[in-house]
Amino acid sequence: MQPTSPEPSNSLRLSPFARFLSGLRASLRANEFALVAVAALVGCLAALCVAAMTQTATFFHEKIYDLPFDVRLSAASRIEPLAAFSALIVAGLILGAMETWRLSRKIRSAVDPVEANALRGGRMSLRDSLFVALQTLVSNSAGASVGLEAGYAQVGAVLGSTLGQKLRLRRNDLRLLVAAGAAAAIAGAFNAPLTGAFYGFEVVLGSYSISGAAPIFAASISGTLITRLIASAPYEIETPPLEPLVWSSYVALIGLAALTSALGILVMRAAGSAEKALDATKVAPWFRPVIGAVIVACLASFTPQVLGAGHGALALDIATDYPIAVLVAFLGVKIVACLSSLASGFRGGLFFASLLMGALVGKAYALMLAQWAPSLAPDPSLCVLAGMATLGAVIVGGPLTLSFLVLEGVEDFSAASAILAATIAANLIARSTFGYSFSTWRLHLRGETIRSANDIGWIEELKVGKLMRPGPATAPDWIDLDAFCELFPVSGDQVALVEKGGRYVGLVNIAEAHALAQQQEGWARSLARHSDLWLTPEMNAKTAMAVFDKAEADLLVVINPATGAPVGSLTETYLARRYAEKADAAARNAIGIN
Repeated sequence: MQPTSPEPSNSLRLSPFARFLSGLRASLRANEFALVAVAALVGCLAALCVAAMTQTATFFHEKIYDLPFDVRLSAASRIEPLAAFSALIVAGLILGAMETWRLSRKIRSAVDPVEANALRGGRMSLRDSLFVALQTLVSNSAGASVGLEAGYAQVGAVLGSTLGQKLRLRRNDLRLLVAAGAAAAIAGAFNAPLTGAFYGFEVVLGSYSISGAAPIFAASISGTLITRLIASAPYEIETPPLEPLVWSSYVALIGLAALTSALGILVMRAAGSAEKALDATKVAPWFRPVIGAVIVACLASFTPQVLGAGHGALALDIATDYPIAVLVAFLGVKIVACLSSLASGFRGGLFFASLLMGALVGKAYALMLAQWAPSLAPDPSLCVLAGMATLGAVIVGGPLTLSFLVLEGVEDFSAASAILAATIAANLIARSTFGYSFSTWRLHLRGETIRSANDIGWIEELKVGKLMRPGPATAPDWIDLDAFCELFPVSGDQVALVEKGGRYVGLVNIAEAHALAQQQEGWARSLARHSDLWLTPEMNAKTAMAVFDKAEADLLVVINPATGAPVGSLTETYLARRYAEKADAAARNAIGIN
């Protein structure tokens, strides 16, 4: 009998590409340089997508609205009302059809980068994200009052997430790649690597960490360089030089911060109210965007500044000496156009729109101070920059992100301290009085509880069903104390009583039952406790801790919510220990300690 040849090992059976991926995964887990290289690659791919989306939108703007060479849509002197109505209505019908198709296929709404990093450990769907990016591109190309930056960040983040999932990266590394992709997209869009990096830290990652610095900065710088090589940055900001800073400027800018904070909160609350108002009309999903299209087209007939993100309008408004009334009118119509677009179903972001609105507020504020309090009136350009940074910080949720954006745009750091002070003050006011940025506010309206991208997904993953001890001790609820004591010796702890149908009735302490049985006869049910307090397998650890606090119990039963039958038990001590372990691991990841 011939000896059989040994079975080939798993590593030998793998294809060369599979062995390469396996080695790459091991390298990424052990070598930070490898993760930085992957982040830089994600940054390059994100920048290419930013350039492609920008060129597509610009092409449609020029063809639909017959724009002169090198004139932005929102800076046009006038547009044909027929072009605006037809383009926006057709785009609205396209978006309505896309949304109807999504609902008919029961496809969930796409997860944005903030939600992905807060709740899902960085996991995003490539298909769903590309669907959102296409909707954003359709919206902006037709001239809806939304920016492409939300689509940029979505595509950049999903590139990082998809590549990270293919490489089976650890949770923290996957979250870093999501932040790196979004950072690269924003950096490329604004030609501002610091802005992109801090967008990744503040908005998408939710914290600053040493371990995240290298990959996020690498992605942001590579995204900026690629954009410079192939095209100009679509949202690059240019403003006049600043005058020297004086002490009264700080006072004036803090007042401006309070004003923009109030405006930002008003805009975000109005966005939620507008969506609820449209929901109340019971308009069919396929027709809903048409309502917003008609409103925006009507406003565009008054001024083209409401169309698109507003890059051209920003440059025009800064350079032109408009009176206060005109600036306030532009601000009002832009707010209405943005809210109408978003509430009706056009996809996009308020990132650049917040910059335009902030610039209008800042310029009007400077003119009012010059009239009513000349001694406090700062440089109007400084007020414009501070207005952009403060309102942007309130709506976007990143004070350093917006501070660096305006400072990188003018390449003048002489007023950095005043702008930083105003931006931090605005963010502080907004967080203490409202508590949300625009992205987290929209998630709140959908029922989520997150207020930043800090990783709390581990709480949802720490389910009672994974922590419980299955098969709790049970006894029928009609059993008497003597029979109960015969079945369960004093060495035990708690027993769950059940009805004839198997439904949970309550918990009986075995030691208490034995003590009572020695004194008198009775029924075990008379000792049942916590009949209305129990856990379910789908409860997360945080909810379970709250139930334990309410019950003031050391052990609770886990029941099947469909049948009411006990399926397990869980002690508070074990739950608290596992919760503390996970919380400690999350904190260590946040500060870069693996």
